[in-house]
Amino acid sequence: MKKIIGMTFIGATALVPVSTFAAASTIQDVLRNLNLPLQLATTLVVMLALLLFFWGLAMYVFGSSNDEKRKKGIPMMIWGVVALFVMLSIFGIINMLQATFGVGSGTLQIPTISRGQ
Repeated sequence: MKKIIGMTFIGATALVPVSTFAAASTIQDVLRNLNLPLQLATTLVVMLALLLFFWGLAMYVFGSSNDEKRKKGIPMMIWGVVALFVMLSIFGIINMLQATFGVGSGTLQIPTISRGQ
């Protein structure tokens, strides 16, 4: 429990500069400032899943003479492929929904209420 609280505190502390130095005046600025860290985190997670797959593949290939090393490599490859499949499927679903509803590309349109004149 202490680890979870500590990791949450570290994560929240890491996001403080985003909120304090952003100087965002509109919701578009806030969303634009949050976009870059999310893109970097997403890229990092995909790279880790790919690394997991290739690490399992290397263990499988280089441990071909040792059955125990081969058995350790197979689950790593499977979990790497599963993680990549899930993440890339989510990207595909999000892109499909964006294309269906016509959002996600271009500028963000914020609804406003006009005063009657």
